[in-house]
Amino acid sequence: MSDPEAAAQPPPQVSHRGRSAAPIASSNADGEEVPEFEPFGLMPRGPPPLKEFLDIWDVNMLRKPNEVNKQQHSTYLYASDHLIVRRGQEFQLKVTFDRPYKPSDDKFAVEFVIGGSPQFSKGTYIPVSVTSDRQSLWAGRVVDSTDNVVTVGITPAPDCIVGKWRTYVAVVTPYGIRRTRQDESRDVYILFNPWVAADSVFLDEGNEREECVLNEVGVIYHGAFDDVSERPWNFGQFDYGVLDACLFIMDKAAMPITNRGDPIKVARKASAMMNSRDDDGVLVGNWSGDYTYGVAPTSWTGSTEILLNYSSSKMPVCYAQCWVYAAVFNTFLRCLGIPARVVTNFFSAHDNDGNLKTDIILDENGRIDKQRTKDSIWCGPASVQAIKHGQICFPFDAPFVFAEVNSDVVFYSRNPRDGTLLPVKVNSSHVGRMVVTKAPGQDTRRDITDQYKFSEGSPEERTVLEKAEEYGCQREKATPLEADVDLDMPLIEVRVGDDFELKLEFNNKSGQARTVDVYVSGNVVYYTGVTSSEFLFKTPKVTLDPRKAEKKVIQVRSQDYMRQLVEQANLHFIATGKVKETGQIVTAMRVVTLHNPKLSVQVSGLAKVSEEMLVTVEFTNPFKFNLEDVYVRVEGPGVMPPKSKHYSLITAGSSLTWTESFTPRREGPTKLMASLDCAALRQVYGQAQLTVKP
Repeated sequence: MSDPEAAAQPPPQVSHRGRSAAPIASSNADGEEVPEFEPFGLMPRGPPPLKEFLDIWDVNMLRKPNEVNKQQHSTYLYASDHLIVRRGQEFQLKVTFDRPYKPSDDKFAVEFVIGGSPQFSKGTYIPVSVTSDRQSLWAGRVVDSTDNVVTVGITPAPDCIVGKWRTYVAVVTPYGIRRTRQDESRDVYILFNPWVAADSVFLDEGNEREECVLNEVGVIYHGAFDDVSERPWNFGQFDYGVLDACLFIMDKAAMPITNRGDPIKVARKASAMMNSRDDDGVLVGNWSGDYTYGVAPTSWTGSTEILLNYSSSKMPVCYAQCWVYAAVFNTFLRCLGIPARVVTNFFSAHDNDGNLKTDIILDENGRIDKQRTKDSIWCGPASVQAIKHGQICFPFDAPFVFAEVNSDVVFYSRNPRDGTLLPVKVNSSHVGRMVVTKAPGQDTRRDITDQYKFSEGSPEERTVLEKAEEYGCQREKATPLEADVDLDMPLIEVRVGDDFELKLEFNNKSGQARTVDVYVSGNVVYYTGVTSSEFLFKTPKVTLDPRKAEKKVIQVRSQDYMRQLVEQANLHFIATGKVKETGQIVTAMRVVTLHNPKLSVQVSGLAKVSEEMLVTVEFTNPFKFNLEDVYVRVEGPGVMPPKSKHYSLITAGSSLTWTESFTPRREGPTKLMASLDCAALRQVYGQAQLTVKP
C-alpha cells in the first residue's frame, strides 16, 4: 500500500544551482532598476559635489514616424510611439545637457540594457561611447553639437539581440557614474535588418524585400493546381500591439535572451510556438468542424486579432488550420524583420514518414482498399536550396519537406492469398505539381516550383532523387508496363451547391476491343487531402472498340455532397479499374474545387488620414436553404481594426447589409478585407481597395 501522505508531498524544488550562477534571462519584459548614481568605491557621507559636471536635462529619441530614424530604418509604418530601428544601421538621438558639451573634459555614454541580470559579456548590457578611443560592440559618434544639444549616432551590431532595449545616458564623474532614471518612453525596439549586408537576414533584391518585409496584405492560395482559389489575408505586422505580442511569444517560450539575435533560432522557436501543443503556443488546431468554443479557421481575416488575443489572455486562441498557422507565423517573421512569404504546394505528400512514396492500395478487382490506404496528399525551417538539390542532411526538417514536393503516387495491387503488394502504376508528377506564392508588388500569383525542384523527368531531377536516396529516402524503383487504355477526367468548374457532370474519357490505343470495369469514388476531403466522407460510389462498365474513344458521364447531385462539406472543401474523385482482357490497371484522379459566392465590400467617404469613412458589406444567400449562426468579419491594415458581427439567420434568397465606420490612421494604398462564415458555408470573402491621402 502506498502512503497517502507521501503521495501528497509536493515535487522537489527544481534549481539551476550547480549549472549556472544565476537564472538564464528569458524574458524581454523583465528589467532591473539601474542606479541613477553608481559610485566608484566607498563614498563619504552626503551627496558628492557633482554640480561642476555635465547634467542631463533631456533625451529625445527622435521616435516620430516623420523623423529621421523611422524614415531611414523603414519602420514608420509601425503603430507605436516608441523608437523602432534595425540593427547594423545607425540611428540618432539628441541629448540636452545643462551646458555645452566639451569633448576634452566631459565623458558620457549611451547605455542599452535588455532582459534581467544584464551583463556586458552576454551582450545584454551595451555601453556606447561617443569617442573613438573608447568604442564598444556598437559604434557611437557625435553627429552634431550645437549649444547644449548633442546629436549622437548609434550603430547596433548587425548580429545583436533583437527585442526591446532600455536606454540610459550616463555621465562619468570622478566620483562615479550619473545616469538618467528609467523612462519607458526611451525604450527602443531593435529588429533584424534585411537592408544591411552584414545582417544574416539580408535580402538584396529590392522588390522581394518590399514584399516579404513591408507588405501587410497577402494572398493565400488553395484548391487545385489547375483550378486555383485565393483569399486575402491581413498580416498586420505593423498594427498596434503586434510587435509586443511577437516578443511575448518568445518570452512565453522562455527563449533565452542571448539566442534572440539568431534568426534561425528565433524562427524555429516561433514555429513551434504557433501550435498550442507546444508550450501553450498561439493557436489551437481543430479539424473537427465543431468550432462552438472559438472562431472557425475560415472566419479569420488576418493575424492581428489572433496575436492580440494571445498576448492579452496569455492563453491559446481557438481555432486554426494550416494556412492560419502559416499566415500568423509569416506575420511574426515580417514584424521582427525576417523576410518571409506564405507558400502553397499543390499537392503535398503529408503522411509519408519522409519516404518518397504515397501509397494507394487496390484489391484484386482494381478497387481502392480503404482499410489499407493510409497516406494522404496535401515544418521547421529548411534550406530551399537543400530541398532542391536533395541535400536532406541539412537541418531541420529537410527530409520531410523534400518528400512533400517529390513523392510519387504509387498504386499497388494486393494479392488476396498472401497479402503481397505489386506496383501496377506510378504517378511521378501528381505531388509537388506546382508551388505558388504572391508575386512581389502585385495581387497575382507567382509559380516558384523551380525554386524547390527541377523539372519532372530532367537529368537534374534524377540526380537529385539519387542523392536523396543516399541519405535514406526510399522510392519506388519499379516501372510497371503502361496500360493500352488511357483514362482521363477533364477539369470542371463547379459552384458550391450546384449539380454537375463528372466526365470519364477512355481511349483504347490497342488494335483489339477492351472491356474495363471501373470504380469511381467521390470524397469530400480536407485541404490536407485527408478524406472526410465518401458521398459517391459508382461502378460503370465500359466497352471500347479498337483504337476508339468513349465517354462516360456520372451525375453528381449537390444534395449528396453539401451535407458532408468541411472547411476549404474540395471534392476528390478517384477512378480505378481493371482491363478485363489484359489485367492492366487504369487510374485517374481529379480534385474539384468548389467555388463560393463572394461578399460585396464598398467604402464611402473622403479617404484621408483622421477622416471618418464607412465600409458596407453585403451578401445575398443564393441557396435554397437558410444559413444559421453566421459571423461576418472586416478589417484593414492602417485603417480599421478587426470588427465582427453575428447574424442568427439569413433565410434562403435574403440579403444582409452591414455598415461600419472607421478612421484611417496613415496614408497610402491599403485594403479592407471581409469574411462570412457559418457551418453550412465556409470560405466566403470580399475586399475593397482604397488609397488614403495625408
